[in-house]
This record gives sequence, structure tokens and C-alpha cells, in this order.
Amino acid sequence: MRQLFASLSFRLALTYAGLFVGSLLLLVGAYYAMVVRVPLRQAEQVVRREADVLANLYIVDGEAALVRRLRARDAASDRYKAFHAFIDRKGRVVTANLPSWPRTVFEGWGRLEADISVDGDEHDFEALALDRRFDDGARLIIGRDIDNISERERALASGASVVAVAALLLALLGGLLMSRAIGRRVDRVAATARSVMAGDMSKRVSVDGSDDEFDRLAETLNAMLHRIEHAMESVRRVSDSVAHEMRTPLARLRASLEDALASGEGDAPRVAEALAEAERLGAIFDTVLRIARLETGSREIALMPSDLTALLEDVADFYRPEADERGIMLSTFVQAGMVLRCDRDLVFQAVANLLDNAIKFTPEGGEVVVSGQDEKGALLISVRDTGPGIADGDLPHITERFYRARKGPGAGIGLGLSLVDTIARLHRSTLEFVNLDKGFCVEWRFPTSAA
Repeated sequence: MRQLFASLSFRLALTYAGLFVGSLLLLVGAYYAMVVRVPLRQAEQVVRREADVLANLYIVDGEAALVRRLRARDAASDRYKAFHAFIDRKGRVVTANLPSWPRTVFEGWGRLEADISVDGDEHDFEALALDRRFDDGARLIIGRDIDNISERERALASGASVVAVAALLLALLGGLLMSRAIGRRVDRVAATARSVMAGDMSKRVSVDGSDDEFDRLAETLNAMLHRIEHAMESVRRVSDSVAHEMRTPLARLRASLEDALASGEGDAPRVAEALAEAERLGAIFDTVLRIARLETGSREIALMPSDLTALLEDVADFYRPEADERGIMLSTFVQAGMVLRCDRDLVFQAVANLLDNAIKFTPEGGEVVVSGQDEKGALLISVRDTGPGIADGDLPHITERFYRARKGPGAGIGLGLSLVDTIARLHRSTLEFVNLDKGFCVEWRFPTSAA
């Protein structure tokens, strides 16, 4: 429910429904005022004027004059639309055409049921009545028929609820259709963005040709993506050129150093050190070039079902001699029969980088554990060691290129985890780095769709 209310499309639908129903209520209110409130006010004015005239007649001319006027009023042709009751100071009914009325004086306006016989026929009326009490204790009730007004009021009240529900449903339906139309176009933009993030710089946002705000946004985004694609292509070409140009002199330098070392000429330790540096530079260029090709899509990933169980065992077997040489126990706890849809070579390279780091920074007598398991359809690879871990301040940066959390001898070039992160993103999976009480753990989680 929280995600539903967080959706802009759903909030737009609710806003549309609210405005629609609010407008309808305003129309119903205006109609109610015209067909109920205005006629009711007019009836009140008529009754009040009659009550004032009759009360003044009683005060000035007495009871007999009032009774004559009321009986004359009763004998008029529209007598069934006018109602009265006069009770003298002793409580006796002097004249009345109302069948009943409240025993006590009611304040303000009252509505009374009136069943009147006209020419032998019974007529049911609802009267709007005003009750006057005189100083001598006499009581005068004057009313007018408002049956037509009451019928309209009842019909409007009963119909308004039905109309309100129908209007709300129609408004929600209209809002839902509108939100879905907007949502589809937003989803197309998001899908294009995800494809670009995955490395496909050729993707563009589709344009409907309606020349609305979304089309203008799509055209702007497409122009931006076009420039980014050209910029990335330029960077890739420059990176390739630099890497290739540097490879040749590095290869020559390495060959010369190897010849010097083999022939015994020069200072052997320095030659060996220079050769190691040349190899290190070559590794840096190879890794940078590999990351660039993966990120720009130059190296397409081949996704196919792979035996993850065998892959993890193969990586562990490859590094077991090095672990034994360093006095480190390398263990595997891999669930059998796991199949992962992935680029096997890239996943092998990524797990190898993680395992290489774990062995490199685990002290002698420590332990490195590689595990793989199926967690409710999502596959989890973890590499855990008993090394010193990584400072909390360094954790957010360890996948950045050339960032080295550990300095000094044995520290890497700062590209291994960057390559792992790139491979993980290409597989739409997530990496989590966790400091343990004793050691460090990397958890690589693949989505259910990849299993």
C-alpha cells in the first residue's frame, strides 16, 4: 500500500478523482440551492408575513377578528395549501385545519405532517410552520404546504448518494486510465535509462509524434544520449589508443629486461624489480581496457545457463595451491546443482578477484571460505576471510577505480573490485561488503530471474 501511494500515477488518479467528485458536488449543491433552498426561503418569507399580520390582528382587534380571518383563509380556494391552528389562553382549540401539532411551543421553524380532507379526498401534506405565543397565553400556529419542496429534497438526497458513488467510480476509472497512460510513457523512459546504464548507449526514448511534454522530454533526452554516446565513443577510442600505444613500449621494455636478466648483465635485483613494475603496468592497462570495454558494451556478455557449483569449485581449486603455500585454509561450502544464467568467463574472473583479495590479506593460519547457496530462488555467492577487514570509511569507495583501502606492500592497484562491480552490474546483481567480528565478507546476490 505504501508503494501504491508513493506512485505518482496513483496520486494523479486520486487527484483527478477528487477534482471530478468535488466539481460534481458543487453542481449538486448549486442544484439543491435552486430547487430546495430558494423555494424554502420564499415559503418562510410568506409564512412569516402571514404570522406577523395575524398576530397583529389578534393584538389590535382581538380573538374574534383573528378567528374570522383564519376561517376566511380556510375557506379560500387554496385552503389545502395553507394551515393554521389557534388555541386560546385556556388551551381550547378555537379553529384549526391541522390534524395535530406539538403540545409545547416549538422555537423557530417546524415541519408538521398534515392530512387534509378536500372534497372527500385525503391529501397528505408537509407544512412549514411558525409557532407564536401571545402574552395572554394564546397560541397561533401558521403554516404553508412545502410538500413539493420536500419531495425534491428527498429525491435529491437519495439520488445524490448513487450519483456520488457512480461519479467516484467513473473518476477513479478515468484517473486510472490517465495514470496508466502516463505510467507507460514514464516506463519507456526508465527502460531506456536502464539499458543505457547496462552499457547499451544506442538505446533511445521512443517519440509518439504527439508533440506533447513527454515527446519534448524524449527529444531532449535523446539529444543528450546522442552526445553522451559520442563522448563515450571518443573516450573509448582514446583509451584503446593509449592502451595499445603503451603496450608496445612496455612489451619492448619487458623483453629487454628479460634478456638482461637471463644474460646476467647489469644489476640483477634492479632488473628484476624493473621487470615486475613493467608487468604491473601491463596489468593495469589490461584491466582498465577490460573495464572500459565492458562498460561501453564493446565486449558483449554471453548469458547462458552455467553450472555455478562447478564454477565455484574450479575457482577454489585454482587458488588452493597458493592458499596452502601461505598457510591458509581454503574451504568451500557450495550447494549442489546450482545453475546460473550468466557469462561464465566474467563470473569466474570476478570470483577469482574476490578470492585473490581474500587470500592476499588473510594472515598465515587464517581461513578463507567460498560458499554458494540458493536463497528462495536467488543465488548467493559469498567469499569470507579472517583478515583485518576494511575501515568503515573506506567501504563506500572500494569499487572506485584506483582506490586502495590498504596501503603498503601487497596492496593491489585498486582495479580488482572495480572490475568485479562492473561485472556484477552487467548481470543486474548486487554486491554487499560486510566487516565481521573477525574478518571480512563479500556477498554477491543474483536476482531470481538469473537462477
